[in-house]
Order: sequence, then structure tokens, then C-alpha cells
Amino acid sequence: VKPVTLFFVLTLTGDTTTLQVLLSAGRDCLIAGDTCSSDETCSPRLRTLRQCVAGNGSMKLGPGARSQCANAVSALLSSPLHGCQCRRGMKREKNCLSIYWSLHQSGLNLVENYPYEAIEKGYDFVRLASITADSELGMTTVNRCLDAAKACNVDDVCQKLRTEYVSTCIKPSTKSGLCNRSRCNKALRRFFDRVPPEYTHELLFCPCSDMACSERRRQTIVPSCSYEGEDKPSCLSQMRICKADYVCRSRLAQFQYDCQPEEQSATGCKQGNYAACLIAYTGLIGSPITPNYVDNSTSNVSPWCSCSASGNLKDQCTDVHRRCAEDQTVSLPLSNDRTFQKSPRLSLVACVLILHLSRTRTYF
Repeated sequence: VKPVTLFFVLTLTGDTTTLQVLLSAGRDCLIAGDTCSSDETCSPRLRTLRQCVAGNGSMKLGPGARSQCANAVSALLSSPLHGCQCRRGMKREKNCLSIYWSLHQSGLNLVENYPYEAIEKGYDFVRLASITADSELGMTTVNRCLDAAKACNVDDVCQKLRTEYVSTCIKPSTKSGLCNRSRCNKALRRFFDRVPPEYTHELLFCPCSDMACSERRRQTIVPSCSYEGEDKPSCLSQMRICKADYVCRSRLAQFQYDCQPEEQSATGCKQGNYAACLIAYTGLIGSPITPNYVDNSTSNVSPWCSCSASGNLKDQCTDVHRRCAEDQTVSLPLSNDRTFQKSPRLSLVACVLILHLSRTRTYF
């Protein structure tokens, strides 16, 4: 049955749930890849494309190979693979993303494309405001971070996955005595991908008015294991590592799109979807460019990296850090009458550094 025919049949019968399931399955890159592999016309083109990707992109291959790669991509754009997407935290996520990036390997503008399904705008902005309202003005009288931890403990999924990542991140290795960073980050990603945002956001963005609360908030993602080291690595090298990893590259692409700053937007985000920006921000946790609070300030957030080893690009990197601290704000509704207040937002502070470095092609 052709998709257009199926659409009208299901619409006439009112079976919109079935329609949504079928359309979602049709966009799944894993299913699209299986469909292509079983087709005698599509399968050889997909194999050619994977060989191109294994060769680090067609631009590094000879003229003949580049032509074959371009032809394979062009042909696959009319296959089930075109327009396919993945879901954050899904089973075989890396496999799904590898199929997506095979089609988008060269010449991709990450700000316009990313592999994950879009986040709808129907999120409760008033609730988000209560979570993320500026705490540095002394607006809070209770320990919201402690309350967030208690709320997580009474939810089975939140409590289970939080206990799992904390125990993984603090467990020393029998050989080195250090934690297993890879397992720690995997557990962190599982927590933020599978636990509802009403719990994860309250833990991560809870407002604080004293140092004890702020430090508890900073320790939420166990920084000593998840990213900290004796020396800060180069921001540029961390970005290269991120772009070489399918999961990190995909999270970065989602973050770039959903968190593009826009001064004239009511939410501070160009896409007008602040909830999607917060979710995209949490998607970076557990990656080589994990952002976190630098100190007890609500607005001082950055990935664990430095510009000191940036060579002739140091001035540009330093300038980005400076603009992070000075310029980034976002508006969000603080009451039901839709009034707005400007306040420093941690997601967009980190956004400036990450967006700038990843957009500058000469870095990579």
C-alpha cells in the first residue's frame, strides 16, 4: 500500500493512532536500512555508501570514487532511507545513527539537520520557569535541589536509573583504582534519555541560594568521574572527538538546532521551543563536551576544556568564553499572564561556546 493511499484510508476511518505508529516506523533509520538491504537495487548502493564513509568521506578519495559516492547518495535520496530519523536512547541507537550519518556525511550543515525526532512545543513553560527561575537574586527560600532528589527517589524509574549511574560513577576499577568513565557516561545518558524531564530538569536546573545547595547541584552528574581530569583538554580537540562519535555528533547537532540563540524571540531560542533546548542540553551530558556548572554561580556553565592549547586560534576561543559570560540571556514566562523576565540561562551560556567552535570548519 502506498503511503499516500494509507494516509487517506486511515484518516477516513479515524485510526490516527495506527497512522502515527506506521509513519514513525517509516521514519526509523533501522527499519529503513533493513528495507534497503533486502532490495536488490537499494542494497548495492547502500554498500557503496558505507565504503565511502569507511574511507573517511568521499573528499579524501580519488575523483572516480568521489563520483561513485555522490551517485550513491543521490540514488538513496529516493529510497526509504531518505528522511529517516532515530530516537534518543533507543536500542541500537549507534546503529541507527550510523545509517543516518552515512547519508549526511559530507557537506552537512548541522544547524539545519539532526537525526532525532523533533520535540513538540506542548511543554509546561510555567513549570519550567519555577524550576529554572534565577536563584542568584535570593528568590528561593527552600532547598529545591534537595526537594528534587526526594521527588526522584519516590519515582521508580528515576530512583533506579539515578542509583545506577551514581553507583557506576563512584565505583573504582579493580585495576587502576579509578572509575570507569565510559560506563559512567553511558549510565548518565541512560538516565537523561529515559527519565521524564520533570525529574531530570529539577535535579539539574534547581535554583540555589547558598554554597551547599550549589555544590550539590554541581555534583549531580558526578563530575570527578564523568569528565574532570588533572588538566583540561583543548576545546578544539574535544570537539573533534565529539564529531567523530555518532552519538555525540548527533546530540551536538540537536543542541545546535534547538538552542540557537535569538535576541528577538520571546523564549531566547530561534526555534521558539525552550523545552526542546533544555532537553537538547541534557543530551550533551555524558559526552566529550559535557557541560556543567563551573562554580556556584547559576549562569557560569561550560564544557570541561580550555583554550590554552588552541595555537593560533586561541584568541577566537577566548573571545567565545568572554561572550559566554557577558551576553547570553533568555526569556521565559514566569506566570500564567505570560509576562517575561530576562535572566541568565545556563543552557545558552554553554551554547555560545559549543555553537561557535562547531560551526568554524577550519577547526576540523
